[in-house]
Amino acid sequence: MEVILKEDIEGLGHKDDIVNVKNGYGRNYLIPKGLAILVTGSVKKMHEENVRQKAHKEEKIREEAKKLAEQLKGTSLKIGAKTSTKGKIFGSVTNIQIADAIKELGFDLERRNITIKEEAVKEVGEYNATIKLHKEVTVDIKFEVVAE
Repeated sequence: MEVILKEDIEGLGHKDDIVNVKNGYGRNYLIPKGLAILVTGSVKKMHEENVRQKAHKEEKIREEAKKLAEQLKGTSLKIGAKTSTKGKIFGSVTNIQIADAIKELGFDLERRNITIKEEAVKEVGEYNATIKLHKEVTVDIKFEVVAE
């Protein structure tokens, strides 16, 4: 039985894949739970057109992400934090502060797409962060934590 997956299913395939499954698995689990639909002639044609359109939109989004990555590539941020006399930060610098610093430069990014490479930023110094702009496009930026 051929079905089109509506969601990613581990061990079976990704969303919008056409896969062959056993009849019982398709009829009793995938289709009733809304995880897949049965492939017929008309459904297959609609699916191919939807995949073609989605690929075109995805390409545009990827190109925009690449342009943004080029703009952010040489960027260096300075983040102020309250510190002790020895250079230790009260608390830590997180992706929220990095997102705010990037927002001041004119780029609006989601904070959950920013990953700090070090475990915890608790001292004054230079660090690196990775920003995921698209599933295929990431950019590394440097940021410096300075005492306020």
